[in-house]
Amino acid sequence: MSQEQFYNDISDAIVSLDKDKAIQLANHAINNKMDLLKVIERGFGEGIRRIGDLWEEGEFFLPELMLGGIIMQESMEILLPHLKSSDDSFMLGKVVIATIEGDIHSIGKTIVATMLSVNGFEVYDLGADVPAKKIVEVAIGKKVDIIGVSALLTTTMIGQKKVIKILNEKGIRNKFKIILGGAPVTKTWVEECGADGYAGSAIEAVKLVKNLLGK
Repeated sequence: MSQEQFYNDISDAIVSLDKDKAIQLANHAINNKMDLLKVIERGFGEGIRRIGDLWEEGEFFLPELMLGGIIMQESMEILLPHLKSSDDSFMLGKVVIATIEGDIHSIGKTIVATMLSVNGFEVYDLGADVPAKKIVEVAIGKKVDIIGVSALLTTTMIGQKKVIKILNEKGIRNKFKIILGGAPVTKTWVEECGADGYAGSAIEAVKLVKNLLGK
């Protein structure tokens, strides 16, 4: 089997919501010492993006969307420990990431969190439907460098701005770099919020975070 076919099989397993198959392929990749970054991005990441497209097209509904996210997360729990070598204690920085309150979409955010983690960042993924206040509290408590806030609905985007408003009120906005994500987010919205940037994909998000931290 070619590597491309293997990536396609993973992607198809995710879209078919076949958890057993997805986990079997994750273990196969580990046992055969494959490039796990490529396996994640071109296999699992591609599958989860296809699920997102199907949801937007009305082919998939909320239960399928959420199940796809669960399968992705369980697969990542198997793969991630093998990406971090035991003696690699050098972290590039700390990131807290969450989907804002009122929004339960977590697929894109989960992929970004995963890719940041495998690229050497310590990531605190708070999940979805997270209040702005909690995001700020964790950012302060964990002394993170980056705050990432995702919103997939135009009605919840205001929560991204609220995170920055809370930081400004506390007089600590300059302690963090803030990135926004989600389909409706634009450069204009980022500027309006006073954030530091946004990315359209997980790979772009990793590049953005590295650039913001001068890595």
